[in-house]
Amino acid sequence: MPSYTVTVATGSQWFAGTDDYIYLSLVGSAGCSEKHLLDKAFYNDFERGAVDSYDLTVDEELGEIQLVKVEKRKYWLHDDWYLKYITLKTPYGDYIEFPCYRWITGEGEIVLRDGRAKLARDDQIHVLKQHRRQELESRQKQYRWMEWNPGFPLSIDAKCHRDLPRDIQFDSEKGVDFVLNYSKAMENLFINRFMHMFQSSWSDFADFEKIFVKISNTISERVMNHWQEDVMFGYQFLNGCNPVLIRRCTELPPKLPVTTEMVECSLERQLSLEQEVQQGNIFIVDFELLDGIDANKTDPCTHQFLAAPICLLYKNCANKIVPIAIQLNQTPGEDNPIFLPSDAKYDWLLAKIWVRSSDFHVHQTITHLLCTHLVSEVFGIAMYRQLPAVHPIFKLLVAHVRFTIAINTKAREQLICEYGLFDKAIKARGMDNVEDIPYYFYRDDGLLVWEAIRTFTADVVDIYYESDQVVEEDQELQDFVSDVFMYGMRGRKASGFPESIKSREQLSEYLTVVIFTASAQHAAVNFGQYDWCSWIPNAPPTMRAPPPKAKGVVTIEQIVETLPDRGRSCWHLGAVWALSQFQENELFLGMYPEEHFIEKPVKEAMARFRKNLEAIVSIIAERNKHKKLPYYYLSPDRIPNSVAI
Repeated sequence: MPSYTVTVATGSQWFAGTDDYIYLSLVGSAGCSEKHLLDKAFYNDFERGAVDSYDLTVDEELGEIQLVKVEKRKYWLHDDWYLKYITLKTPYGDYIEFPCYRWITGEGEIVLRDGRAKLARDDQIHVLKQHRRQELESRQKQYRWMEWNPGFPLSIDAKCHRDLPRDIQFDSEKGVDFVLNYSKAMENLFINRFMHMFQSSWSDFADFEKIFVKISNTISERVMNHWQEDVMFGYQFLNGCNPVLIRRCTELPPKLPVTTEMVECSLERQLSLEQEVQQGNIFIVDFELLDGIDANKTDPCTHQFLAAPICLLYKNCANKIVPIAIQLNQTPGEDNPIFLPSDAKYDWLLAKIWVRSSDFHVHQTITHLLCTHLVSEVFGIAMYRQLPAVHPIFKLLVAHVRFTIAINTKAREQLICEYGLFDKAIKARGMDNVEDIPYYFYRDDGLLVWEAIRTFTADVVDIYYESDQVVEEDQELQDFVSDVFMYGMRGRKASGFPESIKSREQLSEYLTVVIFTASAQHAAVNFGQYDWCSWIPNAPPTMRAPPPKAKGVVTIEQIVETLPDRGRSCWHLGAVWALSQFQENELFLGMYPEEHFIEKPVKEAMARFRKNLEAIVSIIAERNKHKKLPYYYLSPDRIPNSVAI
């Protein structure tokens, strides 16, 4: 009678092991085996991190093994089990790998295919076609779209973390409990002692140092020491937390009636303002998006105010970007003056603070939440709904949506209750010329990482799609892309996402967007938050007085009364600290410990990808060696694979 050797690997995360009964049966081209209880006498099977082997003897020839069925039945109490993979050694010397990397909950069953990636057209056997269809039908019942808030991309239909499918929940919910992490941050930063003075104002700028944790030679300390300088202000639009708003000004907007005479003292080339615009030396950041938005009025004790500034910047002869004009609201008029570097010190300083506060709001809500967290969740939901685990695109993307749906659900539960291509986006903003804007490290490093990801995705696409026609005829892929567009992006063509994909090149570019957004883009706008936002006057999360309507009246006392009070400053500091920390056992770009792919060509592509990323790490490290303000957010060894914080 034929005998098989089955090896079963249990996950190493907390509570991955089980005491339940585990049964296994084999489905072959010539028949199906009976169920076998996997049990070793006097031995604890399926312990956390264990790899257990069993000999299975079957009554008859099974032919080529198509599927492995794994059943879990209750021993005493329901005991979830995380199955990493199963390997099978056949009587004929074949060695077959069956990746799983999933939880089996309750009295559940999982049916596994071998690890070779297959498109739907590759499956000619009925049992495999049926398995593929049933897997998607089951997933589509689990992963449902829901409108969280009008106007937002659709999200997962779950009110809280425990409502999510077990496979996408965090291994340990405590690790991502915002309240717990926040309290830990407050403790680490020694700022709990200020909470009793919640609504009292600070005395002056130096007073903010009482909650500021000085860590030697860090960016945050340099920000504290230089935040009032125009060069530091301009630098942040290139390499701070929100390096995506600045664009080259090709024409002065009528709503900002600034003249050469007003900014003459800032222009260094003996040219008029219009000539500087023509030379490409003028840049603009417009917060028009905030115009007309009401500030949060839920707290009756503290009124909050918003502005929608327009900031004009200038590339000086030292190639530094500095502000030369700020208008705090969109409509010009006598009560909306244009503030200038030549104005009184505190007039100009308060105008810059208003810009920094507006930048903070756009960063958190649009650049960070919408364009990385929520967009990546859309990819994840659509992937689970439309791509079976055997599909090569599922295998490619699954590592890059790890915990994203869970972190967003946690955020909706605890924090916020109540497609543009990277290189084209840079060019569209007129920011692509390296020699012209030599200190734009977000652009420089981002393009390197983008190209490494694009090369990798192209390699994988070419392995499984021999022609554009195969791409176009892959209905599962088209359903995935359509789900992203129709449900995630609400069918809006303005989103930039395509309704379908017609070629291998377009598919590679699409996949690059998915992976870059979830990894590099999120890293660029998330992990610098403590660096750039911990010094409160540099990134005020709220303003307690309206923008000034006249010049010559601003005092330092007025500025301090406008900035956040002690309590809100403490909350802000704890939040940016917690959000800037890597998770335990973080998986960085290029790390794929879950081996969903088993084929040699893909593993070779992964190795080339890692080699390219290592080269980028070296380039960035060499550049940063002697910099007072190093830029490391897009160094691949600091880019997590997915949005998980």
